[in-house]
Amino acid sequence: MDKIKIALVDDEELFRKGILFLLQREENIEIVFEASNGQDLLEFMINSTLLPDIIMMDLKMPLLNGVEATKIINRDFPNSKVIALTSYNTKSFIANMIEVGASSYLIKSASPKEMIDTINEVAKKGFYYNENVLQVIQDDVLIKGKNARSIFDEDFLTNREKEVLLCICNQLSTVEIAEKLFLSARTVEGHRNNVIAKTQVKNVAGLVVFAIQNKIIQLNTLSLED
Repeated sequence: MDKIKIALVDDEELFRKGILFLLQREENIEIVFEASNGQDLLEFMINSTLLPDIIMMDLKMPLLNGVEATKIINRDFPNSKVIALTSYNTKSFIANMIEVGASSYLIKSASPKEMIDTINEVAKKGFYYNENVLQVIQDDVLIKGKNARSIFDEDFLTNREKEVLLCICNQLSTVEIAEKLFLSARTVEGHRNNVIAKTQVKNVAGLVVFAIQNKIIQLNTLSLED
């Protein structure tokens, strides 16, 4: 019986080693690679003749995050299936990862049994969606084209949109933002409306809540997160 070849990609080393310890105890699983970011994973896959069957992928990582890495893997290495393994459990993140090609979505608070079962299901069927993921799909988050994307998309917000969002969170008016960024008020309004559309919030107050909840800004200093 061929073993399921697994790559673990997570920048939290302690968590990654814990998953490694659990999976190494499974007779039908072999860990072929570990990485702390998507860029190292892609370099490995480009240069390796031993590609993983399944990649356990975190979302928020340095250099290349899980969303962008999954897009590339889905395009260039379609035989390697991605299981998103993350602490983010919202419809937008789930929908986004499914949209870019993840074969399953697993929350880090899941039990070891859930993780093993998910790996085996993906290895067997090519995908595995639990009830939560199925509910998201049933709610037409993807089908209706609502652009339910997450902040970890490389092109989710432009640099200028991020600057405008930061100014909004600092409670600057449109005129004050325009003066600060050397833009016209009309241009500022255009950027603000674009951010509202992308984040799918209803108003400027919603933008502030979104920015704080998604850690785009640091609440204590009101500065952009790295």
